[in-house]
Amino acid sequence: MAATHVKVGRNDPCACGSGKKFKNCCEGKNPAGRASNVLLIVVAAAVIGGIAAGVLSFRESASAGPAPGKVWSPEHGHFH
Repeated sequence: MAATHVKVGRNDPCACGSGKKFKNCCEGKNPAGRASNVLLIVVAAAVIGGIAAGVLSFRESASAGPAPGKVWSPEHGHFH
């Protein structure tokens, strides 16, 4: 048995049974769109958190100075 998919027009009654037109009821409700927005926010927060953690760790390591027994190497621009 093949299922046929009938496209609902904007002015057709909504399939949810509310009695409203589709354009005024369920047309703008796209759960996949909401999920992708949530995913985008979570990824952006993770990236910002990672950048903040990297900046903080760099500041802490730069202000702590060299480890005991290390000397500055002007040729390489870091401690040995």
